[in-house]
Amino acid sequence: MAENERTTLQKIQTAACEEFLKKGFQGASLRNIVRQAGVTTGAFYGYFESKEELFDALVKTQYTHILEMYQTTLDRFQKMLPDEQRSCMLDYTIEEMSYMTDYIYDNFVAFKLILCCSEGTPYENLIHDMSQMDCDATHDFYNTMNKNGIPMNAVHPQLEHMLTSGMFCAFFEMVVHDIPKENTAEYIRQLVHFYEAGWQKIMGF
Repeated sequence: MAENERTTLQKIQTAACEEFLKKGFQGASLRNIVRQAGVTTGAFYGYFESKEELFDALVKTQYTHILEMYQTTLDRFQKMLPDEQRSCMLDYTIEEMSYMTDYIYDNFVAFKLILCCSEGTPYENLIHDMSQMDCDATHDFYNTMNKNGIPMNAVHPQLEHMLTSGMFCAFFEMVVHDIPKENTAEYIRQLVHFYEAGWQKIMGF
């Protein structure tokens, strides 16, 4: 890509971030984005066909990657031996959520857009999507424990989703409220301890 093309694209994306952050996806105006970028409408359409495509360019990679990161985390946990799952769940969860936090802060604007400005796009479902992944993993954990002679209490799927949604809402508050990264390590540790104690109480492990 030529330098002038790169500069034009950067101007469009910078202006788009500002517009989306101020007004959200639905309220954002392509006319304002073009004007703030200082480019022509024709120049804009040389890069993007629509507002939707522009928003995709700003967040799709990060949205996909965080889901892949979490799925990899769940898959690795599932491959552990049952006793190992029980004994290391707390430390494992803290460590993996810390890795995700590093990625989120390295791509903070993208996650701000996803969590605060994406209504009307497929990206507004991030918390729901991660919660469903966690619910599926909880079922796997429950089945693994019971198959290996470690009885546990079943949890109603609706309650599972309420609890996991609450955890991810709390986790992503660091983005919603612009919490400094240096504070997040302790917050994550305490958050995981809080939810771990709750799951142990209701599942009986």
